[in-house]
Amino acid sequence: MSEITHTVTGNRGRYALAANGAEAELTWVERTPGVRDANHTGVPDAMRGTGAGLKLVERMVADARAEGFKIVPSCPFVAAMAKRHKDWADVMA
Repeated sequence: MSEITHTVTGNRGRYALAANGAEAELTWVERTPGVRDANHTGVPDAMRGTGAGLKLVERMVADARAEGFKIVPSCPFVAAMAKRHKDWADVMA
């Protein structure tokens, strides 16, 4: 797998991870200053079972800690991961 890229355009952002000719993504929108809504995670079939989705969420959590923002886990996958990882509570809104 390649490194995770993070692009920001205005109040929206996207984390992406490429492997096996496919790309997984986690998108977010900034709802208010310091609060980002993780609203979509997509993992193509070619990347299922590789942990790509979790890696994307882990990167967003690391960025939240480094940059000081909170995450609203409106994406069902992000919400499920947040429930499993209680140690992320400090960055979940």
